[in-house]
Amino acid sequence: MNGKLRAIQRRFDRSADSSYDAHASVQRLMSHSLSTAISPLTHGLHPGPINILEIGCGTGALTEKLASLFPEASITALDLSPAMLEAAKQRLAGRRLTAVTHASIRAGQMNWILSDADSWLAKQSAESCSFDLIVSNACFQWLPDPAGTLSKLAQLLQKRGGSLAFTTFGPKTFHELHQSFADAYSSNNLPPQRHGLSFHSPDQWQQLLVEAGLADIVIERNVHCERHASVRDFLLSIKAVGASTSEAAPLHGISRRMLFTQMYRSYEARYRAPDSSIPATYDLMLLHARTRS
Repeated sequence: MNGKLRAIQRRFDRSADSSYDAHASVQRLMSHSLSTAISPLTHGLHPGPINILEIGCGTGALTEKLASLFPEASITALDLSPAMLEAAKQRLAGRRLTAVTHASIRAGQMNWILSDADSWLAKQSAESCSFDLIVSNACFQWLPDPAGTLSKLAQLLQKRGGSLAFTTFGPKTFHELHQSFADAYSSNNLPPQRHGLSFHSPDQWQQLLVEAGLADIVIERNVHCERHASVRDFLLSIKAVGASTSEAAPLHGISRRMLFTQMYRSYEARYRAPDSSIPATYDLMLLHARTRS
């Protein structure tokens, strides 16, 4: 695991206690949309229990829905955070038997994998394991090489009718924050930098899925706005779910404290509502595709 992934792991480890679920309202909304879309994708599969892989199970909110939707399925749930994985295990404790290795999975069992997606996928082959359904909620924006990951996931799907379904964030996510940072940089005659992740557009995901060999691609998009008492409260909520990352380089010519102070002022001047709340926009995307028959 490289340094960037270890930093992500540490952030999610710190967020795996009650603070994550308390602040993960958007992730719950995405999980609900994803679980609603999943059932039709399994129609027409081979008879008998199906094999499901979940990438980035977090505290197990979607895992729990999968266990309810598919009580006979074998589910492999993977996450790079030990604390998140433990929280998911506790959430599902007593509901299912736990398998130790993929080879030992039987119908109705859970298989918990502590790893980042790419490291684990590099060790798998279609001959050793395959899945009818691969799902992921609010995770794929973290993938360092989404093209490579999607290609490998497509290889692990059953050759006929296997489905991939995931949610992620679109490029309009936090546009208020990015505009406010741009204002702060501009006021100091500095080139703007990205604070937070960059997100793929629907067209970019479409191309990646096609290149991975998947078909019947469906992309749904929903703009969701949450409101917070202050910009600080908004940023604290992001930190509470482990998503406080930045692509910005070290600052020169202005202190970090001053940059954030100016960003706060711009955010509130541009976006504060009459009720004194501030908005935070989430560009939510739900995508699913099938293997070519």
